[in-house]
Amino acid sequence: MSINELLERARSWDKAAIAKLITLAEEGIEIPLNIQRKSHVIGITGPPGSGKSTLIYTMARKIPQDRRIAILTIDPSSPFTGGSFMGNRIRMQELTSRPNIYIRSMATRGIRGGLNYATIAAVNILEYAGADYIFIETVGAGQSDTDVKYVADTILVLVPPLSGDEIQALKSGLMEIGGYIRRLKV
Repeated sequence: MSINELLERARSWDKAAIAKLITLAEEGIEIPLNIQRKSHVIGITGPPGSGKSTLIYTMARKIPQDRRIAILTIDPSSPFTGGSFMGNRIRMQELTSRPNIYIRSMATRGIRGGLNYATIAAVNILEYAGADYIFIETVGAGQSDTDVKYVADTILVLVPPLSGDEIQALKSGLMEIGGYIRRLKV
């Protein structure tokens, strides 16, 4: 199937076509898209175990079913095998059967910053497909894993209880991007 055929099917929220387009983007193939920003991209970040998947799962269930929702979950890659355990999808398995929700797991593939090198391309494909909301769950982020600020319109930083004193909260990086709202060019 050609890229143009995949693009046409993706516009109808065909999940298989969307998946194939994202896979092509991950393989380095440029996808010709003409998009206008209409989706609201929400970045969810924080340390491992802070509840990122649980929050996205809960939020996605509350959004009306006439809205298209895309969820990108980024997981760390093994430094030994390059593989990744996509545990976030297991937590959100119930959502995969909903026709209005598309979930894609992506491994970091060794890229630092909390995202995958093809995340922006995936967001653009989902935007083209007509997603109303795009959630991006970053890899369990530390103080320097803040690349989500370049992609998301709104960023939520989850911090588990007892994760440091007030001095720890003042350190630059992750805490500075909480509540960050990117100004869209219209």
